[in-house]
Amino acid sequence: CMRGAARADAFATRAAAAVRGRGRGGRARARRSSGATARDDAPSVLVPMAHGSEEMEVVIIADVLRRAGARVTIASVEDDGLVCSCSRGVKIVADASLAEASASTYDCVVLPGGMPGAKRLADDARVMAIVEAQLQSERGITAAMCASPGVILAPRGWLNGVASTAHPAFVKDLPSDASAQGRVVVDGRVITSRGPGTAIEFALALVEALFGKDKAMEVAGPMVLPPREKAALVANEWTLES
Repeated sequence: CMRGAARADAFATRAAAAVRGRGRGGRARARRSSGATARDDAPSVLVPMAHGSEEMEVVIIADVLRRAGARVTIASVEDDGLVCSCSRGVKIVADASLAEASASTYDCVVLPGGMPGAKRLADDARVMAIVEAQLQSERGITAAMCASPGVILAPRGWLNGVASTAHPAFVKDLPSDASAQGRVVVDGRVITSRGPGTAIEFALALVEALFGKDKAMEVAGPMVLPPREKAALVANEWTLES
């Protein structure tokens, strides 16, 4: 049995209370996603999704940001409903249609990759209008990973002079004077990353940008990410007895 179960429950309760107690003023109000445990004034995040989007990226981005307390809305751009068939055939139910979600403004807009999902997002005029407005805003964060930096942002000149990265298959599409080799690249209010294997690092970078480094480390600890395994175990005080 796990003698530390009660202590773990207490830790989870304290963590949830900390999230509930942490507010940010002046944030735009977006549709609150089902299952989210975020304050109404918590940072709001839009994740557009299409048929062919990379499922790992969509889920990891939404999951990690919700762990931090963000209000995340996964929005389907498709006309045939909220269920998107992703790049590996996994079906994900969106929180809202893009038509519903676009009525709000967001602190962060995140573009997952995957093909042909990234191309479908790039071909959607509504998505492009949202991204352009986000890039022109004074405080909003624009983030993209995998195919999306090369398929969505670069062709429109939105990465000119911005350090960025993408999936190795799409790095050639980035501006040659700004292409970077990092797994996650942060340049001001633009954050890019490489692919499914970097999705957790990418999502934690978004948490840090929205909430600060302490919150990112708080979220990473219980996820048992190196080098934080020891911190997570100490915090939960797990013990086993025969």
